Amino acid sequence: MKRRHLGLLAAALIAAPAFAQAQTVPVGAIEILSGPAAAYGIAIKAGMELALDEINQKGVLGGQKIALTVEDSAGNKDQAINAARKLIGRDKVVAIIGPTLSNEMFAVGPVTNERKIPTLGTSTTATGITDIGPYIFRTSLPESDVIPVTLAKAMTRGVKTIALMYANDDAFSKSGFDVMKAAAEKAGLNIVTIDSFGSKDTDFSAQLTKIKGLKPDAVGISALVEPVSGVLLQARQLGFGKETLFIGGNGSNSPKLGAIAGAAADGLIVGSPWFIGKTTDGNPAFVEAFRAKYKVDPDQFAAQAYDAMKIMAIAIDKAGAADPEKIATSLGKVQFSGVMGPFAFTDHRDPATAAGVVVLTMQDGKFTILQ
Repeated sequence: MKRRHLGLLAAALIAAPAFAQAQTVPVGAIEILSGPAAAYGIAIKAGMELALDEINQKGVLGGQKIALTVEDSAGNKDQAINAARKLIGRDKVVAIIGPTLSNEMFAVGPVTNERKIPTLGTSTTATGITDIGPYIFRTSLPESDVIPVTLAKAMTRGVKTIALMYANDDAFSKSGFDVMKAAAEKAGLNIVTIDSFGSKDTDFSAQLTKIKGLKPDAVGISALVEPVSGVLLQARQLGFGKETLFIGGNGSNSPKLGAIAGAAADGLIVGSPWFIGKTTDGNPAFVEAFRAKYKVDPDQFAAQAYDAMKIMAIAIDKAGAADPEKIATSLGKVQFSGVMGPFAFTDHRDPATAAGVVVLTMQDGKFTILQ
């Protein structure tokens, strides 16, 4: 996604309640709409609002429309907590979608769980999210389901040794690293070194120079898209070539990777539960509708949010009332087939299946299936 495309999408998504009329069901969302990680939240908001266009043609609970109020967390945990309190206290929401990142959910989840407000993460992949409490759900596959598939694919391409890098100052990146390390060990890969950095760092030369000297077959990176892009740009400057395979975690699953890193991102691989050419129920129509509304292609985060909004609408409808506790009970029982594929929750409120994970590679700024 070009930077101007991200700007167009942001302009099309001015934060405002989707409906402000009587007989509506108030639902809140907490997403990152400003700051370095805004690419994730903007895509999520777009996916939710596209789904809402379709949901509100029929309505829920006998024809009521869902009124969606989206608060910007800016990727800040305190701001995310304040957003949750506003949505619950001021807007009287019966459910919350989000927040965007796992470290935000670890801050917000205890607040919404205590208030018994069902909270549905669409992009929270860290270990332990649903351990927060019985009102915390997620539709996003944990990295523990995705990363082993990615590493297995890398091994079919001759990878035997790997260096690991991760951002050590946020819960998402640290959890992804823990999963990557455990999966690499289980797969029998030789981890030649482990190096960390701060998520706002811009100089990775010391870590990369050390790694280059060890000549691993692959480098695994667990971080958000901005630092991953910086690592790749600097790696290419230091002479890393195609003989070294770069492997990303879920933070790399954004078109912004190609927009920032350009050709330096070519060849990176990452596991994903979705890609634009997926033929699951409604996906081609979703892609077409998204392009028509926003003039850009959807990404994984938009697709996950689109399905999550529909799952929440089903839960509200089947609850029979705009009552948070009834919605939470109903939500856990939802079975759904959407653009991501068939979906149901486990008893622990995680996705019930990891089927459909594909490994993608970045080439010329776009993700394609790795053959």
